Amino acid sequence: MKIKIKYFSEKIEKLKFIDGKSDWIDLRAAERLELKSGEYKLIKLGVGMELPKGYEALVVPRSSTFKNFGILQTNSMGVIDESYCGDNDEWKFPALAMRDTVIEVNDRICQFRIIKHQDAFTFEEVKELNEVDRGGFGSTGKN
Repeated sequence: MKIKIKYFSEKIEKLKFIDGKSDWIDLRAAERLELKSGEYKLIKLGVGMELPKGYEALVVPRSSTFKNFGILQTNSMGVIDESYCGDNDEWKFPALAMRDTVIEVNDRICQFRIIKHQDAFTFEEVKELNEVDRGGFGSTGKN
């Protein structure tokens, strides 16, 4: 499968899918930012894509994003569907700074994967579920 990609910045490294190494592809900041604690910013990622019909991209922080930059993704997980594919539809990362921080151009701040849309289904209402009860939310313990 080929995916059309537009780069909005020549300063960031080109994206690469490395088969067998990871299902996630790193995205980089396309601008230098100085954020103060409590400040919100949509960080430009320097790319836009034309995803195939029936596919979407999931965008999440890298495991080191908070440790390295002190930022949180405000929508927890971004979903980019195939309709977000216009010539000016640059991907962005909604960030909330939890401490003063500096993000440089080309810093890896998030990652994405492309997946098929969920298959269609219907709900069947029942009076009870007949499987083993696990004890409720958070019931598997701390360790």
